[in-house]
Amino acid sequence: MPFKPPEVSKCPKCNQNVYAAEEVPAAGKKWHKMCFKCGLCKKMLEAMTMAEHEGNIYCKQCYGRKFGPKGYGFGQGAGTLGMDTGEHLGNKSGSEMTNKPNYAPPPGAYQQDG
Repeated sequence: MPFKPPEVSKCPKCNQNVYAAEEVPAAGKKWHKMCFKCGLCKKMLEAMTMAEHEGNIYCKQCYGRKFGPKGYGFGQGAGTLGMDTGEHLGNKSGSEMTNKPNYAPPPGAYQQDG
């Protein structure tokens, strides 16, 4: 029986070999400790503080901002009615956000009989 070296995994972030002394297992993959960072804010993560989306990893706060529900009632603390469109997080929506009402007045609402 010839000697077989152990199988070495590749880090999904840098595509380099990950050895047992430096691995962080999460999201079904093995990461380098220094590569295991939020994809947006670059904060170091732990297995319990991360969320995964389409192979990318995020801290729970950035994940909630980028992929969580939007609108009234889904805020977290003060400033929940802000006009943040999320563009700095890579969100690109088809409609432009504005603080103007989204309805038209009924026909003749502003006519004056004269």
